[in-house]
Amino acid sequence: MLNAASDLPEDPALLKAMVARLQAENTKLTTTLRAHDLVVQALRLQIAKLRKQAFGKSSEKIEREIEQLELALEDVLVTVAQQGLTTSDQKEPDVQGTATSADISSASRSSRRPRVSADTPRERRKLDPGSTCPDCGGELRLVGEDVSEILEMITAKLKVIEVARPKKSCRCCEKMVQAPAPSRPIPGSMAGGSLLAHVLVSKFDDHLPLYRQNEIFARMGADIPRSTLADWCGRSMRILQPVIDRIEASVLSSDILHADDTPIRVLAPERRAKGIGKGVMQGRMWGYVCDQRPWAGTAPPGVVYRYAPNWKAEHVLAHLDNASGVLQADAYKGYAKLYEPLLDGEPRFREAACFAHWRRDFHDIWTSQKSEIAHEALERIGQLYDIEREIAGKPADIRRAVRQELSKPKLEALHAWAEQQLTRISTKGDLAKAFRYALGRWHAFSLFLDDGRVAIDNNAAERAVRPICLGKKNWLFAGSEAGAQTLARAMTLIETAKMNGLDPQAYITDLLDRIHDHKISKIDELLPWNWVPHSGPQALAA
Repeated sequence: MLNAASDLPEDPALLKAMVARLQAENTKLTTTLRAHDLVVQALRLQIAKLRKQAFGKSSEKIEREIEQLELALEDVLVTVAQQGLTTSDQKEPDVQGTATSADISSASRSSRRPRVSADTPRERRKLDPGSTCPDCGGELRLVGEDVSEILEMITAKLKVIEVARPKKSCRCCEKMVQAPAPSRPIPGSMAGGSLLAHVLVSKFDDHLPLYRQNEIFARMGADIPRSTLADWCGRSMRILQPVIDRIEASVLSSDILHADDTPIRVLAPERRAKGIGKGVMQGRMWGYVCDQRPWAGTAPPGVVYRYAPNWKAEHVLAHLDNASGVLQADAYKGYAKLYEPLLDGEPRFREAACFAHWRRDFHDIWTSQKSEIAHEALERIGQLYDIEREIAGKPADIRRAVRQELSKPKLEALHAWAEQQLTRISTKGDLAKAFRYALGRWHAFSLFLDDGRVAIDNNAAERAVRPICLGKKNWLFAGSEAGAQTLARAMTLIETAKMNGLDPQAYITDLLDRIHDHKISKIDELLPWNWVPHSGPQALAA
């Protein structure tokens, strides 16, 4: 440091120039470091997602890792853009290229151009230079035009509709004439259908608690108390109940059902009063899915959610009391009675297992222990999935034929190999537990070979309960058991609408506007798979 100081020039001008040069170099190095950081974060996120694709639905640890990396990547992108290290999104970046040290800046050079639906309203603003030349005054002729696009946001706003009904009297007979008042979604309430639908979808689909919605409406200039919002939600759900009942009846009448559940915390003040815990109980939210699209079935897709205060088998038996066929689920013991033979010797449900669940066990063992046996199990199960990708969406008879020809030999080899490995490894380890999980239910793991309607895994049900899992991170717990039941009914309506390609807010708006004037005998016309909007084009999900 002393030698370096002695080498500094005495001239102040030279010192200033040296400082300026060092500052420029420091800025350049900082920029490069930020670009490197962005590439590292992006590659880590890509690796995590590729791991998820390679091993199916990943463990919760990988799910959390992906969420954390996405949040970190967002922060890095914002910081890089704030420092002026990115350019416009006008051009599409080369997403296929591989980032290298010589191409580090390309990762942060530009962001992807937004994709806008063709149905998005457009406004053309023409900047005409006039008809005469500004230099010589000559007449201008059109030789072409440059067109660029700017994406603007039309801020959501409230609108008050005054419904005026003039009273008129007949000059001859003095009869009073007045148009009848239109029906309202909630009689006596000033809430319109679109507002009610917005509140419902925001609460149950976007997971915005009512107190947050109260703040949002306040910014729009409307003071809507939380108690009023809660009343609107409850009364709207009561109005929509006939449609929800028909959705439940349709889904549970399917002879191929997927089932899964997730825990949900529910406030229980009476427990605190009795000195039991902290006033919170853990219930379960069950999801039952009918989705015949993978085998070109004719039944419309849908999902039914049911809340239960605990994990006892009696609730599942009640939910599926009138259902039968094939039940694809995990190894929850509460399903056991559904698979028992009845008086005629046939069970009410045939059991179908989930290869994704089994594969996840081997994936966790591989990542933690680097077991070669676990890796080979993943490879063997992956070969079955390769075949499934080729027959996705094909009719059931074709799927069965392909499985009999290609999947059956591989599954038989997997069974023999698994039994052989079980004799070589410790019987108390995680690996042995994973093998026993499938070998003890091999009939359920083999059912998809003989029935082309059966899926290889239960991902349809796991996707159905995912919105509940996402919601729990926002609202943490349901306010009561009644609130949890309302959540189940609302999610049944919203998620079924989404499965049928509908925008749930547009769909619920139309239902609330029409249902009072609709004949109850024709309620099936309002189901998501039959719904035709009252006016305007059908709103499809983006």
